Amino acid sequence: MKLPSLNTQILLGAVLGLVLGAVLAGLGRTSPVTQQSLYAAGLVSTLFVDLLKMVLIPLVFASIAVGVANLRAHRQIHRVWVATLGFFVFSMAIAIVLGLSAANYFRPGADMHLAMFADATRGFAAKQMPLPEFFAQILHSLFQNPVAALAQGNVLSVVMFALILGIALVVGGERYRNLLLLMQELLELMLRIVGWIMRLAPLGIMALLLNLAATQNSALLGTLTKFIAVIIGTTLLHGVVLLPLILYLVTGVTPLHFWRGSREALVTAFATSSSTATLPVTLRCVEQHLHVKPEIAGFVVPLGATVNMDGTALYEAAAALFIANLAGIDLNLLQQTIVFCTAMLGAIGAPGIPSAGMVTMVMVLQSVGLPAEAIAILLPIDRLLDTFRTAVNVEGDMVGSLVVQKLVRA
Repeated sequence: MKLPSLNTQILLGAVLGLVLGAVLAGLGRTSPVTQQSLYAAGLVSTLFVDLLKMVLIPLVFASIAVGVANLRAHRQIHRVWVATLGFFVFSMAIAIVLGLSAANYFRPGADMHLAMFADATRGFAAKQMPLPEFFAQILHSLFQNPVAALAQGNVLSVVMFALILGIALVVGGERYRNLLLLMQELLELMLRIVGWIMRLAPLGIMALLLNLAATQNSALLGTLTKFIAVIIGTTLLHGVVLLPLILYLVTGVTPLHFWRGSREALVTAFATSSSTATLPVTLRCVEQHLHVKPEIAGFVVPLGATVNMDGTALYEAAAALFIANLAGIDLNLLQQTIVFCTAMLGAIGAPGIPSAGMVTMVMVLQSVGLPAEAIAILLPIDRLLDTFRTAVNVEGDMVGSLVVQKLVRA
């Protein structure tokens, strides 16, 4: 009997995971069946994510170095740089404006107040970082010992070193041809291993979503229903309508064609809530299913996984207004412009800082004088919301690679 395609298996695994998770949530966490099921799901999901992380660093290193070397050889590196960064800033700006607009219109949190969440905020100490220190940390994280960066999994440092190495390979010309061939073979080898890992994807994604559905705090979800609905609704609007519209207007690629080619990466991103862990799958989809040139995909996708965060930017902007409503503070246009700028910086983030996402969210709140401790209210629902925003983050990288390829060809 012929098995369904991998795409179909992954979708079936995702649906089955959510259904089984809901069943286990109904049984309760103290049930022996629930505990044993969660233990087994934890083993499978950890194995799947660890396998993706295993190939992540060598794949990013090889794809960036080879991509830059090939782009430099064809004199396209400048146009690709400009198109890539231009698209990243443009798409994140649209996401932030959408998040701020929805938060202003629906005003989540306006019918509540911070005192309702006193227990959550009392014992929470927010890790704070002033903006100058944040900038210094970003610059420090860009240029590190490449061996240490490779060993520690510091993706941004690996990307920067690979960029420099790719340029050096081209400048050296024939002298380094053997090294370039070695990097190309390493890239092909990593993509082959990713193909093997993806055979486990249906089980891994089922386990991840089972765990998510079974462990959510239903009481808190009920309290924050309006805020959750605004975030998920605006994130889906950006991902399902705006990004595909931009893609179609620029490239002529239809949303249906894009969904078919990107399905593996989007479901994996939704289940893992990690753009970097999903990166091997994203590269595979972009190159093999969406037919982006390897040198462009190898440059745009790894860079996007570290700096292009549409879903995160939207969330941080809307969450700042939600907390302002809880605190009874009306943010004026200037303050919301400050939120816009700091949310974009926060979405870019600073790899190398422990709990980087939490630090950047606190930075957005601090920029307009909101209580940083209020972030404790968001932590219990963050895992649920993270699934949607990570899927949109990854979608933005894939749309960006197709847009950049079209703009460079034009």
